[in-house]
Amino acid sequence: MAPRQILQCGANYRSHVVGIVMAERRADESTTGHNADVPEHEVRAWAEAMMDERAATGSPYVFAGLPSALAGPYDEIVLPARGANHDWELELAAVIGRPARNLTRENALEHVAGYTICNDITTRSLVYRRDLKAIGTDWFAAKNAPTFLPTGPFLVPAAFAGDPADLTITLKHNGITRQHESTKDMLFDLPQILAYITAVTELGPGDLVLTGSPAGNGAHWGVFLAAGDVLEGEISGLGRHRNHVTSATSATTSTEMVRHTS
Repeated sequence: MAPRQILQCGANYRSHVVGIVMAERRADESTTGHNADVPEHEVRAWAEAMMDERAATGSPYVFAGLPSALAGPYDEIVLPARGANHDWELELAAVIGRPARNLTRENALEHVAGYTICNDITTRSLVYRRDLKAIGTDWFAAKNAPTFLPTGPFLVPAAFAGDPADLTITLKHNGITRQHESTKDMLFDLPQILAYITAVTELGPGDLVLTGSPAGNGAHWGVFLAAGDVLEGEISGLGRHRNHVTSATSATTSTEMVRHTS
């Protein structure tokens, strides 16, 4: 049975967000010449200070995903024809065990049944709407294609999963390690995320709460998903994903071949 709700936390790893700031700075410098006279270490120090300030005084950035995007831990990831630069984002996900509303940091983890792994696939070219620049990101279009949320393979009970603030996330793309980070790098830990979400809405049994992805996605490396790729994702104590990547065109072709030969 699919979860009733999927809530996703974005921009939640310090090193990841600092890396994004640095990449945007380099892109701006190369295209416009802005900030060319500012040493890179000063920009990094500014970005790190900004993240520390956000962690101290800000709040999590949360948006909703669709259960129809879910896929199994060994299913194919099918890249749609719409959009380009399809990317990976491996994440720790909490599975809610009982109704949760207006939680506090102190009692939030009491409502978590267990933990699992999600790979939040994102189509980068669809993240920003050129026709609605003032609105900003379009996560509906960028993240919710069918198969874009491989999940599992296990639901590890909270009592046996270890500390959610001290787990290691590792993703390999075609055998190359792209993400390898501790959940210690989160700006907002799981109790903070759950308190923030349940101040807005009620979580129910089976709902998924994704906690964000560390540095090392495809945009960081300048490498994106293509048909024939293999993604292997692992979080310490929670098992491992292995997903082959195909495209909507090749998947349709395979279906047609089966149909015509049967």
